[in-house]
Amino acid sequence: MKKKIILFILILLVLGVSIPLLYQTFMRKEKEQEEKTNQPNVKEEKPKPKLKIVNEDSKSRPYAIMINNNQAAWKNHSGINDAYLVYEIITEGGITRMMALFKDKDTERIGSVRSARHYFLDYALENDAIYIHFGWSPKAQSDISNLGINNINGIYDNSFWRDRTLGVAYEHTAFTSIALVKALAEKRNYTRDTNKELLFNYSVEELNNNLKEDAIIANTVVIPYSKAHTTSYQYNAETKRYMRYMNDWAHTDGITKEQYSTKNIIIQKVENYSMDSYGRQDLKTIGSGSGYFVTNGYAVPISWSKENRSSQTKYTYLDGTEISLNDGNTFIQIEPISMTPTFLE
Repeated sequence: MKKKIILFILILLVLGVSIPLLYQTFMRKEKEQEEKTNQPNVKEEKPKPKLKIVNEDSKSRPYAIMINNNQAAWKNHSGINDAYLVYEIITEGGITRMMALFKDKDTERIGSVRSARHYFLDYALENDAIYIHFGWSPKAQSDISNLGINNINGIYDNSFWRDRTLGVAYEHTAFTSIALVKALAEKRNYTRDTNKELLFNYSVEELNNNLKEDAIIANTVVIPYSKAHTTSYQYNAETKRYMRYMNDWAHTDGITKEQYSTKNIIIQKVENYSMDSYGRQDLKTIGSGSGYFVTNGYAVPISWSKENRSSQTKYTYLDGTEISLNDGNTFIQIEPISMTPTFLE
């Protein structure tokens, strides 16, 4: 260092340059170089990958919309592909009805929309969802009132339209949009944000059930509900998604004509029974039971438990570990306990 300074001064004397000024400049540069050399090698952190199915940072409440699943309505289903979570449950007559949950979406056509059944409320409550329906059963009507559930009802509320061009019975023609239900929810001052966490944890990294000891190959999944209705799925190994069928009919969107598919399937076994002469159902949604988690071509046995109507259902592997889902939409197939799902290679 001394030799450098002496040499530097001699050069300045020969050149006749201001020694104090250049000396300060030289020392400053030497200090900067020394600090740069001694600085620790800090690795630049990569941003954490974000989920695609939902915005984890969003606190907005979802909308839970009742979907008509009478066979006459199948070909005109709309918007279900935008739902991040869909429940399918048995109703009177052995057919099913769906409840599709939408979060931070602007879907322009959803339906057709049908009436409320009281046990669907248990799953709307656990997601803190604003409940959208067109009519209600007597039990659903009293429960909505007694539980103070934020809801929008097509019988009274102008948030729906009828599509009479479909050539089906009038009860299969009601549709809505996120813009319409959102506008009415805001007008009624329904709470916009939720204090509940998402029902499931999701993984950005691909999860594979084949690593589990009790994994079952599940390229075909058959879920019977009754003699009148069976839902099934066929695994597409290229897209790593399950293509959806009902009574062997490819379940498609009436507008896009695309077949509905899902990344995750939860089969939840729940006891059901008729509660009146009309055949309306009741379900034992509170308690515990068994089921399966299906993703990426494999199914594994799981358990479920729910403490009360508004508490979130917990889904765990048989060792008690809570399951995480792959980043994608999910169908929860709440199947009668008297029925048995089938998994095929």
